[in-house]
Amino acid sequence: MHVVIEGNDLPGRTFCDPDGSPLNDVRVGIQVRSEPEGLVAGDEPSARWEIEVNVIVDTDGDFDFRGPAVHGKRGDRFLYVTWGNITDQGHFKMFRRAKLSLNRIDPELVRAAAEAVNRSLVGMVRLSDVHGAPRCARVDPPDLKWSLS
Repeated sequence: MHVVIEGNDLPGRTFCDPDGSPLNDVRVGIQVRSEPEGLVAGDEPSARWEIEVNVIVDTDGDFDFRGPAVHGKRGDRFLYVTWGNITDQGHFKMFRRAKLSLNRIDPELVRAAAEAVNRSLVGMVRLSDVHGAPRCARVDPPDLKWSLS
C-alpha cells in the first residue's frame, strides 16, 4: 500500500531542548528503521513523505502492517514522524517523535487503499501541538486525518 504523509503547520526552525539548550536547526522526517528520511526544515510551509507499507490480513481478518517505516508490535503498529536538530557536525540529533497509529485507521479505508491501483492512503497531520511546539506522542483526529487519494 502506498502511503503519503502530508504535514502542515510546522512549528519553526528553533526550539528549546528539554535540558534548556537552544536548538537552531530543527528538522522533521519520517523514521525508517532507526534513521530519519526526507528531512524537512521546521520552518517550511509543509512536509511530504511517501512510503510503502505491506498490509497482511491475518486469519481473523484483521490487518497487520509491515515495512521498514513500520514500528511497534502486532496490533499496535505505527509510523514515526521524528524531530531532530542538525548539530554543528551535521548530524541529526533526535529530540522527540510523533506516533501515527496504523491500527486506528478505519479498516474499510485500509482495505480500499491496499486494493487500489495508482491511489494512496494519505495522512494529513498537523505538525505543531497546541503550544506551537513540534508535535509529539500519539496523534489523533482532528490533528490527523486519513483519506484515499
